[in-house]
Amino acid sequence: MSGHLALVGGGEFTEGCTFDAGLLEASGASEVLIVPTAAAYEHPQRLVERAAGWFDRLGVPARGLELLARPDASAPDVVEALAASTFTYLVGGSPLHLRAVIKDSPAWDAIEAAWLGGGVLAGSSAGAMVLCDPMVDPRGGAFTLGLGLLPGVAVIPAHNHWSEDAAHRTRKMSPPDLVLAGIDESTALIRDPDGAWRAEGAGEVVLFLGGDPTDLSALPG
Repeated sequence: MSGHLALVGGGEFTEGCTFDAGLLEASGASEVLIVPTAAAYEHPQRLVERAAGWFDRLGVPARGLELLARPDASAPDVVEALAASTFTYLVGGSPLHLRAVIKDSPAWDAIEAAWLGGGVLAGSSAGAMVLCDPMVDPRGGAFTLGLGLLPGVAVIPAHNHWSEDAAHRTRKMSPPDLVLAGIDESTALIRDPDGAWRAEGAGEVVLFLGGDPTDLSALPG
């Protein structure tokens, strides 16, 4: 049975992210593995340090993984760390860079296998976007290929900061069978191992099916 999956709308490792304590408890992890790939060109170490401080307050250490470029996704130490992780966290940044680095790679295979084996997998902003397929393209709000862990679902991160025009345009382009999740910052849409979904955190999650408002029951189990 797969583990918990958390799609976070951004603003990771901040006080509103009350869900992290529950995810940590569910994982039983003695360490959280931070994957800063999406932030490779945006001072990734700063996010790793923020994560370390955040999880230290929750009682466990967090460490960053040196997975920033495509060659890293085949490095044995990187793949082994991902395969052994019981709580893996993909941070925000560029979803296009994250996809380019880990799609069809040993690193991605290890991430997916760890989750399918019962580990917790969290992705924030870019990390949440890329786990889905299709993925919202940040360059214009249309759709492009994601990693496909969660087919039939797409994420608009930081939905509380999207303009109504941008969100409306993306909804209008949604295929009839696509569930589009608008997730506020410091907020998570969480799938439990039994397939049930819930929203937690400081903000709100809004859902659309084929562009029309819907609820959690539209999400795949």
